[in-house]
Amino acid sequence: MDAAGGAMVLFVAVAMASFIIIHVYGDTLLAMDQYFLVQHDTHHQPKAFKASLYRPNSMFASPMQATSPPPVYHLTSYGADPTGKTDSTEALVKALSDALDGPTNGFLMEGILNLGGAKIELDGGNYLISRPLQFSVAGRGNLVIQGGTIKSSDNFSNGTYLIDLSPSSVNNSLKYNYEFVTLRDLLLDSNFRGGGIRVVNSLRISIDNCYITHFTTNGILVQGGHETYIRNSFLGQHITAGGDAGERNFSGTAINLMGNDNAVTDVVIFSAEIGIMISGEANTLSGVHCYNKATGYGGTGIYLKVPSGLTQTRIVNCYLDYTGIVVEDPVQVHISSSFFLGDAYIRLKSVKGVAIGVNIVDNMFSGSNKGVNNVQLDKENGAFTKIDQVVIDRNNVNGMNLKATVARRSVQVNGSSWLVDFNSVLLFPNLIKQLHYTLEANGNSFPKHVLRNVSNNQVLIESDVPVEANIYITSDQGS
Repeated sequence: MDAAGGAMVLFVAVAMASFIIIHVYGDTLLAMDQYFLVQHDTHHQPKAFKASLYRPNSMFASPMQATSPPPVYHLTSYGADPTGKTDSTEALVKALSDALDGPTNGFLMEGILNLGGAKIELDGGNYLISRPLQFSVAGRGNLVIQGGTIKSSDNFSNGTYLIDLSPSSVNNSLKYNYEFVTLRDLLLDSNFRGGGIRVVNSLRISIDNCYITHFTTNGILVQGGHETYIRNSFLGQHITAGGDAGERNFSGTAINLMGNDNAVTDVVIFSAEIGIMISGEANTLSGVHCYNKATGYGGTGIYLKVPSGLTQTRIVNCYLDYTGIVVEDPVQVHISSSFFLGDAYIRLKSVKGVAIGVNIVDNMFSGSNKGVNNVQLDKENGAFTKIDQVVIDRNNVNGMNLKATVARRSVQVNGSSWLVDFNSVLLFPNLIKQLHYTLEANGNSFPKHVLRNVSNNQVLIESDVPVEANIYITSDQGS
């Protein structure tokens, strides 16, 4: 072979190697592929070789093999009516049954079969059903239901739920019924026949971007389990934007958490007697806007009802709009960075007289100058007798009375005995655990002075001689 022929072979080999490298690293280098082909064609190589470089199964294709996509179950493929004119119950039930019995790939939690991200697609349809879409078997996970409207028919089973994550047959060997089930982009209309979604003894459930309305019991009910996350959703028994003429008749509960470790984030509750009811522990609420039913009509925005004796709930960055928060026997409760409008307040309700580890700080309260306290005590069942580490401080009010567990006063005095009353500010009656005061005497006098008595949230300070002075006092109920 002469020198020219050897050079030609070397050029082709180098160019092919360069093309392989370029092709493997993706379409972003397409211009370089095209450059090589132009150069290659100028050397009069067969066009078939060039075409073979673009064939998906050519020798230069990536060695990585594509995996099978998760199965998708389209409701219309089961005969469901996407117009909502006829009943689609059987189609929805069959699609759900097929999804739950579909292909699996290992396990999530022990006993929970991984459905591989299977999707039940509503495809934007509006489906009418006459009985709950109830999961037929337990022990399934990694499933999505998304993208459309489900409405109860007029003969829907009263008191049940449109979507029910509770198995029709109980498997007592499973610790949890379901794991990693996602309900998203759904409008659920209960048609005043029952509730929207029920989740029973399940783990890591997501309810995202849902609109749930016309419920009579609960919009969402979570019983047992752990970590149901409710995000970016809207709930209301009646479709309204506030100031509804029938507001005093609103009933039901928008979200009812009867379990631990759940989170409600960026949710609006626009009509219900109770916005959020919590009777579990270690739950978190953030970015929640409640204008479900005004306190004056008997409504409650957030109600913490904890029979176990432990609350351990955090409420941060929420908006209580003419409706407030009620906390029974608070134990480790944190409420902060929230806004209370329209005389909305926080009420601590005594059941067994316990208030331990409570932080109510950095909130804003706005009212109508009717003498409403921003934080209140409900002592109908008895007074609070176990009070420890309660901090209610750094809140501000406009048109309401400020109540706190930390009070500060400065007074100008002239005499030898001064009684300072903190009852207008301190929340708990007859309780001051710590007190600090400073006496600043005017002139050249150097009087002796003493804290003589602390009782009924009043402080008595005396000096040995009459003196003109300023006194600065800080009293604390919570430490």
